[in-house]
Amino acid sequence: MASCEKIVVAFDLYGTLLSTDSIAQELAKQFGQEKSASIAVTWRKYQLEYTWRLNSMEQYLPFSSVTQRALTHALSENAVPPPPEAAVASLMSAYDSLSTFPDVAPALESLAKSPSVTPVVFSNGTDEMVGNSVHRSPDLSPYSKVFRDIVTVEEVKKFKPHPDVYYHLAKKVGKSKGDMGDIWLVSGNPFDVVGAKAVGMKACWVDRGGQGWCDSIGEGKAGEPDFIGKDLGKIVQTILRASKTRQ
Repeated sequence: MASCEKIVVAFDLYGTLLSTDSIAQELAKQFGQEKSASIAVTWRKYQLEYTWRLNSMEQYLPFSSVTQRALTHALSENAVPPPPEAAVASLMSAYDSLSTFPDVAPALESLAKSPSVTPVVFSNGTDEMVGNSVHRSPDLSPYSKVFRDIVTVEEVKKFKPHPDVYYHLAKKVGKSKGDMGDIWLVSGNPFDVVGAKAVGMKACWVDRGGQGWCDSIGEGKAGEPDFIGKDLGKIVQTILRASKTRQ
């Protein structure tokens, strides 16, 4: 369990530290270069949509099952015949070794040198999926010791942005509901940022595309990120500066 006295920095995994688009390389091996990018985008689209549907229906499936079913949907939508089971298993295994974004390594190296915050991974993934990614993936595993804990939704059986998921995070890192402002979410997913803000957390949005904040579901400034950065390193530095003002 993380220290209760430090700022907790909760890093989303898929779409923040790991690029879900990088699975296109594996898809190209199975289905050809022409369709790989489209399948990758569609796969991610339904992976997220399925989690939101499940939340709305008050149902739960492990993220590994959600991911595999979303793949089936994506392949069908891209007019790809159902692949052999071995091909599906290979793609699911590859999902545990997604590439990091280029700005991740230097940001984590910077974070490793600071004792003023407690970094954790916070993900929709299952314990097994996230553990494999953090500890075994070629890109991310060299920085696994930066993270003090891995928190997933598997125990609470709901997905982001359900409020219970963020309260579960707080409990796992030794915070109460009254301490939500001591937890900073770092995410490249706007729905995640909005969910964190709704329960009183601080949130930073990684805007690698430089498009600016467009999400309008939150009410005014209260629904917007506390900080927006195109580069993960700038976001980490902002949080580190905030942590020093508390000391």
